[in-house]
Amino acid sequence: MAKAIKPIRKAVFPVAGLGTRFLPATKAMPKEMLTIVDRPVIQHVVDEAREAGIEHFIFVTGRNKGVIEDHFDRQYELEHTLQTRGKKSELETLMSELPGAGQTSFTRQQAPLGLGHAVWCARELVGNEPFALLLPDMLHHGTSPCLAEMMEAYREHGGNHVAVAPVPEDQTHQYGIVGVTDPKAKVSPITEMVEKPPQGTAPSNLHITGRYILQPDIFALLSAQERGAGGEIQLTDSMIRLQGMEGQSFHAVRFDGAIYDCGSKIGFLMANVAYALERPDLAPLLRPALKQML
Repeated sequence: MAKAIKPIRKAVFPVAGLGTRFLPATKAMPKEMLTIVDRPVIQHVVDEAREAGIEHFIFVTGRNKGVIEDHFDRQYELEHTLQTRGKKSELETLMSELPGAGQTSFTRQQAPLGLGHAVWCARELVGNEPFALLLPDMLHHGTSPCLAEMMEAYREHGGNHVAVAPVPEDQTHQYGIVGVTDPKAKVSPITEMVEKPPQGTAPSNLHITGRYILQPDIFALLSAQERGAGGEIQLTDSMIRLQGMEGQSFHAVRFDGAIYDCGSKIGFLMANVAYALERPDLAPLLRPALKQML
């Protein structure tokens, strides 16, 4: 009898990073609250998770990240002001993006020990069920939301899933890379995972893009607190060990849209332009302005 595939209800968002590449802007404001047009980066990622059917949003925070918690809470004074001033549209937008009572949880990563450690910090909130993991720096911009595509693949195959996309061959040493049985397929079993392979040794040019569906067994492996590249607790190291366990399949889900690394200044600027050009209230003015500047 086939094993039942548990639904994915929870998503983890590691938001404890310092954002040093955006100093001084991030001295007092979390990098996740920097705006893509008029919405914080973290809001775009939470929207992707909500659209995929996620019910519980778990944020792994650090010091000076309280504004993220405030952002996903009610602001009664602001709501009252908008209501009394007749700003109905703005109020409706705020309320529509507000998670329901009990749908958000926050836990603290007390030291910057890497992505694997951040995920481990969410273990008690996730519990013994599969979960999604979304890196808020990486905006996936396409006709179909990345996590929704992964959920569809998960419902068919179960196990663990990793979003991937191709990069130039001379850049594979900068990323976590996967080998797959069919590099052209939308969904393909993963044969190998390597964190930042030396140039010329990568099993493919498909890099891990910051979206994951993982089984809770990953937490036991992360509990070993083993340090990997950069002296940090690397998630990929534990995924490699998880893949070797009986009954743990891994599939790559190829994302065909644009991916913007909002942890870099160029990626952040490109995301602002791309998202603004999709807005009917901005694109007609922005497009000729950009042409004039260039």
